[in-house]
Amino acid sequence: MSLPKPQVSAPPAAQAPDSARPLNFAEFSHAVSQSFVPLRVTAPAHRGFRGAIAAVERDGVHASIVEAGKHAVERTPELIARGDAPYFKLSVQLSGTGMLVQDGREALLSPGDIAIYSTERPYVLEFNREFSTLVLMFDHDALGIAPDTLSQMTAVCMRHDSALTRVITPFLTGLAANLDVLNGPAGTRLARAAVDLTTTLYAAELGSTASASPKAALTSSIMRYIDENLASTTLDPQSIAAANHVSVRYLHALFSEQGTTVSTWVRQRRLENCRRDLTAPEFADLPVAAIAARWGFIDAAHFSRAFKASFGCPPSELRRQVLDAA
Repeated sequence: MSLPKPQVSAPPAAQAPDSARPLNFAEFSHAVSQSFVPLRVTAPAHRGFRGAIAAVERDGVHASIVEAGKHAVERTPELIARGDAPYFKLSVQLSGTGMLVQDGREALLSPGDIAIYSTERPYVLEFNREFSTLVLMFDHDALGIAPDTLSQMTAVCMRHDSALTRVITPFLTGLAANLDVLNGPAGTRLARAAVDLTTTLYAAELGSTASASPKAALTSSIMRYIDENLASTTLDPQSIAAANHVSVRYLHALFSEQGTTVSTWVRQRRLENCRRDLTAPEFADLPVAAIAARWGFIDAAHFSRAFKASFGCPPSELRRQVLDAA
């Protein structure tokens, strides 16, 4: 006997934080570029246009609810040339519809649908009627999936009624309905959960399309191996290549195609895990050096320099800022 098919319910309505207020077109256009990256905003009629943006940032994740009328936003080559840091943006359509265009693909988003796109390349988002959407913006390496590999999935609609999306969308739409919880004591864990669920969704989808790109599948597999072995002090190009049955030369070539090196990727993933633990209340009593050692940094001075270079402040200072705010 087969089980009944789950019923797909509409996502909960977004409840924007109190700081959000109705904006006219000029205010909204400015707020869009300030909240995300520089974007060109156009609308068929400026008179009567109303929009609102509510945003919260926690643990490297910038979460925003955007509500507005008919308009389009465009990330142009000229705006990209300004040299902003590259980010991935994940959109979860809450109400209305939207059309995302990037890398020669189009994704028509209905409520509950998810799509990802990169600020590093041109894209267009068009909304033909009133809508609301949740946008999560994070660094290119936050997911632990090679940017070039993940770029295979830009402007691909992850439909609300697919197996994994049925699990993940309710969490994300629930977050949108209660965005202010990111400012609370559980905010860091919730931000991480959002990133982890996004990683799960796209890693699974990339795995299901691996036959179309064996090299991309191999790169993703190697990156998963690295993430699973970050605590090992013997994790180096030689051991990684041997464990994944490739030559060291070919391993370096795979990472070169991603615009990085093996050692740089390993170091950055370790730093990301250190940052996560340093800002976690459950590790508040663990010395900074112990957290660094958990992720393969034996030299505390080297760790502190690398951390400051990556995140702009010493590890102890970041810990104090985040935990005091919580």
